[in-house]
Amino acid sequence: MADSEGPAFDVLFVCVHNSGRSQMADAFVSVLGAGRFSAGSAGTQPASCVSPVVREPMLERNIDISWNRPKALTEEMVRRSTRLVTMGCALDNACPAPVLEAEDWGLPDPSGLPLEEVRTIKDEIKGRVVRLLEELDRGA
Repeated sequence: MADSEGPAFDVLFVCVHNSGRSQMADAFVSVLGAGRFSAGSAGTQPASCVSPVVREPMLERNIDISWNRPKALTEEMVRRSTRLVTMGCALDNACPAPVLEAEDWGLPDPSGLPLEEVRTIKDEIKGRVVRLLEELDRGA
């Protein structure tokens, strides 16, 4: 974590429950970014645990997010983040805060979806994280 004057996160991923999409994106930044960038994730109405439906597809990539815990989004987290990415505000019809300047990835919520669809969402998140890391590497 950065000092009190600097950013806490290079990128903060936000969704409603912080139990699926944002957890996967956070984990991909940690693994694919290899320590070059810090990431965090949070939700406006955090669930009690990471959704079981996203654990298996991540384990297939040797990424264990089963020990992660959803966190509540705070103003401090937003203020101390360089980039804010919401994971599907328009689709969920529950944007964390319409006044926040954020990029929305428009991804469907994996809750209740069949495993193949969750894998597709996971792959889309991975691809977007790879592109995001390339942008961050270029200083964009």
